[in-house]
Amino acid sequence: MELVLRFFATFRDAVGEKERTHAFDDDASVGDVLADLEAEYDGLEGQLLESGEDGLAIRPQLSVLKNGRDVTHMAGVETALEDGDTLSVFPPVAGG
Repeated sequence: MELVLRFFATFRDAVGEKERTHAFDDDASVGDVLADLEAEYDGLEGQLLESGEDGLAIRPQLSVLKNGRDVTHMAGVETALEDGDTLSVFPPVAGG
C-alpha cells in the first residue's frame, strides 16, 4: 500500500522534505511505519517510538495523526492503515 507521509518542524529537517509518498506492506500498522522511518532516517532514530510495559509505544508529547485523527485515540501503534491514508508526524513542541 502507498501512504502519504507528512513531517513537521525538526522531523521535516531530518527527512529533508515536508511530504512524501512511501510504499509499505499491506498489513503495516502505525508502529511498523514509525519503526521503518526511524531505521531509514538517522535524524529520526529513537525519536518516534519507545519501549514501554506493553511493548512499543509512541514517544510522549509526539503527535501522530492518521487522516487528521490522533492515533492515541485509536489503537496507538497498532492502528491499522489502508492504501492512500495520510500519516502526519509532529515533534514535541515547547513554548510559553
